[in-house]
Amino acid sequence: MEHALPDTLPVPWPDSAVEPPEATRAALDRAVALLAGGGLVAIPTETVYGLAAVAVDATAVGRIFTAKGRQAANPLIVHVADTAMARGLAAEWPPMAEQITAHFWPGPMTVVVPRAPSIPDAVTAGGDTVALRCPAHRFIRRLIATLGLPLAAPSANRSLRLSPTTAGHVYESLGARVDLILDGGPCAAGIESTVVDCTGPDPVILRPGPVTAEELGRFLGSPVASVADAAGVARSPGRLRRHYAPRTPLEVVTDAPRRIRQLARAGRRAGWLCLQPEAPVTRSLAATADVVVVPMPAEPRDYATRLYATLHALDRRSLDTIVVDPPPADGAWDAVRDRLDRASAAATETDADEDSGAEAPE
Repeated sequence: MEHALPDTLPVPWPDSAVEPPEATRAALDRAVALLAGGGLVAIPTETVYGLAAVAVDATAVGRIFTAKGRQAANPLIVHVADTAMARGLAAEWPPMAEQITAHFWPGPMTVVVPRAPSIPDAVTAGGDTVALRCPAHRFIRRLIATLGLPLAAPSANRSLRLSPTTAGHVYESLGARVDLILDGGPCAAGIESTVVDCTGPDPVILRPGPVTAEELGRFLGSPVASVADAAGVARSPGRLRRHYAPRTPLEVVTDAPRRIRQLARAGRRAGWLCLQPEAPVTRSLAATADVVVVPMPAEPRDYATRLYATLHALDRRSLDTIVVDPPPADGAWDAVRDRLDRASAAATETDADEDSGAEAPE
């Protein structure tokens, strides 16, 4: 059920300050009260903004699915204040999970482990594992610690659409579906966490993210595999064929200039995420009235940080198509390539139904 539009409360906390400012503390207390009462609070993290509810409250978790229009088969990530809280949510804490979290937590790393009975079925899509993360954002760790309960928190947007990297993105996407928005400024990483399955003999990346397979393998001392999408109960979010999509149709095109010219001849307005802004052909097309050229960083982390914010901005330009240069093939670009592949996948009838605004059942 929708209600009044939510307040948006800034939550600044300077690195030099041991404790948060008074206004930030007041926002934290309000968020704790709302969450304890079964409410939904949009929270900043270093990856993207999350739509948070108490993870062990099945009714509150159901509100997440309703607000997002999210498929019940798509599991949620549970956010914790520290490793001790994570262990309490696991039926078993594999040595691999201990090794990975000791090094990469707090940070944009999610581990999949056997679930404890306290985790509702809705969180895990009925599966026997749970995805856990300790965010690097210290305000959110303080929020979880003060609440004393873990938070289920998928991205704070309507399902399948662009993840939010600012509080404004959350407001535009969810509006009155959320009870409170905490504004921590733009997200530093800009894309969702890396998800690693720690339930088998070897770790497997289920979703690429800011921590690359190369970085993880270098730390563990052996290569780490990634698994393709598979049938059965999902162990990680972000594995739907179509996901992270702007409303404007998006195409990843090898010969972007040729495609831009085709669109222009057809009288279509196009945006172009371009990796070679200094090329003569780029400069020429940038002077065209119906083309919006956006130079993108050549470094994968910087590209990832800017990706969703850029697509949100282009979505407001009433364009007909967004054309994207393919990212380089090396592993450092895996997360960016994954998001673009899913954003450009053709919509199905199920996708259209999910994004229509119809609410999912509690």
